[in-house]
Amino acid sequence: MKVDTVIVGAGTAGLTALREVRGYTEDFLLINDGRWGTTCAAVGCMPSKALIEVANAFHRRHVFEEFGIRGGETLRADIPDVLAHVRKLRDGFVAGPSSMREKLGRRAISGRARLKGPNRVEVNGEEIEARAIILATGSRPVVPKTWAAFGDRILTSDTLFEQDDLPRRIAVIGMGAIGVEIAQALARLGVEVAGFDALDGLAGISDPRILASFRPMLAREIPLHLGAPAELAATQSGVLVSGAGGSYEADAVLAAMGRRPNIDGLGLETLGVALDARGMPEIDPTTLRLGDLPVFLTGDANGYRPLMHEAADEGHIAGRNAAPDAANLPHCRRTPLAIVFSSPQIARVGAAVSEIPEARRASGSFDFAKQPRARMSAAAAGLLRVHADRETGLLLGAEMCIPAAEHIAHLLALAIERKTTVWDLLAAPFYHPVLEEGLRSALRDVSRSLPAKDGSDLALCGPTGHEALD
Repeated sequence: MKVDTVIVGAGTAGLTALREVRGYTEDFLLINDGRWGTTCAAVGCMPSKALIEVANAFHRRHVFEEFGIRGGETLRADIPDVLAHVRKLRDGFVAGPSSMREKLGRRAISGRARLKGPNRVEVNGEEIEARAIILATGSRPVVPKTWAAFGDRILTSDTLFEQDDLPRRIAVIGMGAIGVEIAQALARLGVEVAGFDALDGLAGISDPRILASFRPMLAREIPLHLGAPAELAATQSGVLVSGAGGSYEADAVLAAMGRRPNIDGLGLETLGVALDARGMPEIDPTTLRLGDLPVFLTGDANGYRPLMHEAADEGHIAGRNAAPDAANLPHCRRTPLAIVFSSPQIARVGAAVSEIPEARRASGSFDFAKQPRARMSAAAAGLLRVHADRETGLLLGAEMCIPAAEHIAHLLALAIERKTTVWDLLAAPFYHPVLEEGLRSALRDVSRSLPAKDGSDLALCGPTGHEALD
């Protein structure tokens, strides 16, 4: 069989690439192994955020008395109904991506693809020759092989939302973004949870001051055992998890130690490009092309920025560069943006503090325990840190653990993307009372380390063009 373009993987990157490919040809094949539908919609961002919303709503009962609302202690979370609600929402989100197989008919193939060279793919025993190949094979949860002995007591983000009910005690191993989000949500729903991680960090936080602010808040809800690998041992009633000077007997273990690119068995070694110790080729993030071959590696499969919006961008880049008349033009990547939907939310925008030389860096912060709008909603906690170029005032990055970080992070991402200075952003309107006033306070703190301005947040008006008004 010969076709113009083959796309391997029907997740976010693959489907976005398909949209671009259909701009230049209908002579394509979309090959997918396993379920049809994106990781985000099926097992990732969407069901986890649905669970978090329910958990946070239930957790709000703890502030009812403070608000003058009585009777909150009688509320209960029906876990089977909660999980059914999450699946109902999940099924709606995944319906569109899952329908691609039926819509494409014979141009969609279910099966495990393997490269046989730069222009050849084998699937279900049939070899296909293609002018261009886009690889978007996604990722899967990391689970140590030795844990197979514990059977269905080991859960992952791929299996958690399929449970009809949850056990009373769960140990979460891996306190990165996924682990922190799910551990806190489960604890807020009444599950007994303990968190373990080999690293002495949480949720991928890179700024030590943000970590110092967030850790005690999470520790009030979840016992944390950080800084040593977790060890598992079977007991009569469950699994004993030990690590970092503590142990916890759980009914089940949630493995949240990250995701591994699905590149094993893909046949990358047949392409003639250099592979590292993990079997990964070198990736140019602006083109996604492997060497000078008509082969592109996108999304979670390349491990560059394993986030849904980044996978969509990479599918777009690969799909455009796979066109027969494409000039292999590099595409600028967007300002890095990562958000963890814990409470308070965690976000990092632009450069991390460790990536900005200290001599170049001017930093400012604001403690949200003092923020009026956050105090009204009983959510006053956390820290925002903003970093700018000491000479020019250009915004470079920020990190935070604050209420509604998802919104303030987007404001800062837009500002950094548009090469905005601290003074430019201070000249923008800030309403009252809103959480964004905390951002203004942090920006004012940064400004004290910048070259003197005129002392005003407002920009001076230029000529209006009307002589009578100037």
